[in-house]
Amino acid sequence: MSKPLDQLTKAELLALLEQREQQVADRERVIAEKERILAEKEAYEKQLLAMIEKFKRMSFAQKRERFEGNKDQMDLPFEPTQEQERQQQEEFSRKVEYIRRKRPTHTGRQPLPDHLPTEEIEIHPEGDLTGMECIGKEVTEELDYIPAQYIRRRYIRYKYAPKDKYSSAGVKIGLLPERAIPKGIPGYGLLTDILTRKYLEHMPLYRQAQRFKREKIPIAPTTLEGWVKQGLEKLEPLYDCLVADTKAMGYLMVDESTIRVLDGDKKGACHTGYYWVYHNPLEKTVLFDYRPTRGKEAPSAILENFKGYLQSDGYAVYEHYADNKEVTHLACWAHARRKYFEALVENKKLASEALGFIGKLYDVERKAKKLNLSAEDRKKLRLDEALPVINKMSEWIKKQLPKALPKSELRKALFYSANRWAELSNYLYDGELEIDNNPVEREIRSMVVGRKNYLFAGSHKAAQRAAMIYSFFGICKLHDVNPQQWLEHALRNIMTINHKNIRDLYPQNFNHTTRG
Repeated sequence: MSKPLDQLTKAELLALLEQREQQVADRERVIAEKERILAEKEAYEKQLLAMIEKFKRMSFAQKRERFEGNKDQMDLPFEPTQEQERQQQEEFSRKVEYIRRKRPTHTGRQPLPDHLPTEEIEIHPEGDLTGMECIGKEVTEELDYIPAQYIRRRYIRYKYAPKDKYSSAGVKIGLLPERAIPKGIPGYGLLTDILTRKYLEHMPLYRQAQRFKREKIPIAPTTLEGWVKQGLEKLEPLYDCLVADTKAMGYLMVDESTIRVLDGDKKGACHTGYYWVYHNPLEKTVLFDYRPTRGKEAPSAILENFKGYLQSDGYAVYEHYADNKEVTHLACWAHARRKYFEALVENKKLASEALGFIGKLYDVERKAKKLNLSAEDRKKLRLDEALPVINKMSEWIKKQLPKALPKSELRKALFYSANRWAELSNYLYDGELEIDNNPVEREIRSMVVGRKNYLFAGSHKAAQRAAMIYSFFGICKLHDVNPQQWLEHALRNIMTINHKNIRDLYPQNFNHTTRG
C-alpha cells in the first residue's frame, strides 16, 4: 500500500509529482496522436470525396466549369458594397414604377441563304379566272435534299496517225487530264467526299464501304485506305509550308492529346502516340503534328528555336522549352481554375474564394470583347481592372498556402497557381495575348470525336497523314471556309501550281484564289 501523502518525505513527494507529470504528458501525447490520426482520416475522406466528385463530373456532368458564387465569398475589388447595392435597388424600385418592360419581338424563322440553288414552282388558283387580275402573291419556302449522285465519267481519247505511211510523224492521242489518283478510278469530287467524311464527319472507311455497297458499287475498305493514303500524300508540300510558317510565328498556344496507333512490331497491339497541336490565335492557324511519344524531344521540331510567346498548361515539357530568354511563357488560367473546381467538394469556402478572383479576371475579358477593344485598349483595361485582382489573389494565396492540408486538392490548386504566378500574369502586358489555352483545346475536340469513332490509326505514318488534314480542316473552320470545297480545289491544283505560289492553296487564301 502506498503511504498517505502527509507521511511522505520531500524526496518521495517530488518523485511522485514527477511520476504524475509524466503520466499527464503521456496522456497528452496519446490524445495528440489520436487527434492527428483523426485529422488525417478526415483529410483522406475529403480527398476521396473530391476524387469521387471529379470522376462523376468526368463521366456524367457537363464539362463547362460554371461557378455559382455563395454568401461566404469574400468581397473583391470593384464589387459594390452592401450600401451601394441597397441604393441601386431603391433606384431600380423607383424606376420600375415608370418603365414597363417591353416584350421582345420574335424575330421569326431564319431565312434560307441566297447561295442555294432555287427551284420556283408557280401555283395559280384553280377554276375560271376570266375577269380577274393578279393583285399579288405569297411566297412559301422549303428546304429539300437531293441525294448525292455517283456518275461514271468516261474519257474517250482519239488517236490520230499520219495518212502518209512514210511520214516521220508519230501517232497522236488526246492528253488525259491530271487524275486524282494515278491509274485509280476516283475523281476529285469522290476523293474529296471520302476524305471529308472520314476526317470531318468521322465516318470510318468500313462504313463508307457499306454506303457504296448500298448503291451497288463494290469498293473494298482496303481500296479506300489506298485512296486516302494517296490523297493525303498530295498535301505534303502544303503541310511542309505550314510547318515552316508555324515555326516562324511569334505566338503559339500548344497542347497535346493521345491517339492509339497499331504497332507494326507487335501483332494486334496498340501504341499510344500523341498529337501535338500548335495554334496561333492572331493568324488563326492550327498545326497538328504526330509524335510517338510525349517526351521533351517530341515538340523539338517546332519549339527548338522558337522565339516569342508560348502558352501552355503546366506540363514540364513546355517549361523546358520556355526556359529561354527569348521565350515568354504564358500559363493558362483555365487550368488554374480547374484545380479549384476540383477542390470545391473538399473545401467549398476557400475554393469559392479563389474562383471568385478568377471569375473577376474573366469578367474583364468579357468586357473587352463586348467593347471590341483594340489590343492597346485591352492591355490598358487589364492593367486597370485585372491587375489589382491578381495582386489581391497573390496575397490571398500566400496566406492560405501554409495552412492548407498536405495532399489536399486545395493545396494542389494553391501550389499550382503559386508556382506559375509570373506565367499566369504575363498575359496582362500585351493586349493580343489570351488569358487561357482554351482556343487550342477547342481545335483538338474534332480529332477527339474522330478518335472515338475509328478507335486507332493504322500506323505511325497514317497518324501523321491524318495530322495534315486535321490541320487544314481546323484552319478552314477558323476562317469560315467550306472544307469540302477547299479540299477539292487544293487537290486539283497542288500538282500543277508553281511551288513559289503554293501558299495560295492555304484555306485562309481560298476566297482570294481562282477556284478550280
